[in-house]
Amino acid sequence: MNPIIKVENLTKDYGDGKGIFDINFSVNKGEVFGFVGTNGSGKTTTIRHLMGFLKPQSGNCYINSLDCWKASTQIKQFISYVPGEIAFPDLRTGTEFLKAQAELLGLKNMDKANYLCQKLQLDTTANLKRMSKGMKQKTAIVAAFMADKEILILDEPTTGLDPLMRETFLELILEEKDKGKTIFMSSHMFDELEDTCDKVALIYNGKIIDVTELQDIDNMPTKTYKIEFLDKENYQKFKRLKYVRLNDKPEYNQVIIQIENDKINQLLKTLSGYSLKYIAEIKFSLEEHFRQMLKKYKEGQNV
Repeated sequence: MNPIIKVENLTKDYGDGKGIFDINFSVNKGEVFGFVGTNGSGKTTTIRHLMGFLKPQSGNCYINSLDCWKASTQIKQFISYVPGEIAFPDLRTGTEFLKAQAELLGLKNMDKANYLCQKLQLDTTANLKRMSKGMKQKTAIVAAFMADKEILILDEPTTGLDPLMRETFLELILEEKDKGKTIFMSSHMFDELEDTCDKVALIYNGKIIDVTELQDIDNMPTKTYKIEFLDKENYQKFKRLKYVRLNDKPEYNQVIIQIENDKINQLLKTLSGYSLKYIAEIKFSLEEHFRQMLKKYKEGQNV
């Protein structure tokens, strides 16, 4: 499959360890690709290269096989963008801004914009300059999504949204995904990426530490269980068995074990002979995966 977004050895060195360094990744058509990292890790710098706002110091990035710097005007014809810092033109209301955007895009009707405003509970009659951060974010999201472009590039799009609106926004992402859109979305929140993305890249100090597919996280070959026994006798009896214990809390008669998927039924059969307070699976998350990858990276191991 030919990638619709391709980044090759992209570098922008600002000095003092700031910037992005030898970045490589690709995004296939129809994928939702997450880009996660702390503030200052290089997310926005990477996105500005994709948008053609910055010229690479070395390396290249391409969208639809077009060089993002050399063909920046052309690639904007099929990209919608939500920037990390929202700045509106000198217009009075959100309605005026969205109508101006529609004219610029050549949109014949505002049906999609009206739908998005309703979903996001956005009052576009509000004064553009006096909008709260959340309202400005919603307005920028509506302006980007109503264009119905094939590629969405979103820089921390849920910043300023309350938890309910964040959930609504993620629903919109999944709607666009179902339409076959390609979405590149940066964030520092693992849960929203885990709920929407096909792949996620971790960037740390300007370097890509790991790129993982979410289906690999969901289909790990092992599972982790927390087991608490009713009394110390059952707890100590179980400890004599040869299970891989990740944690042990004798004060609670509790163990946390890791077990291969094909041995889970045998574990449950074994536990039927014990007095338990409870057993619960501890789900392996994207955040835990990247935490492990980052730890290995810091320890100087290959990841």
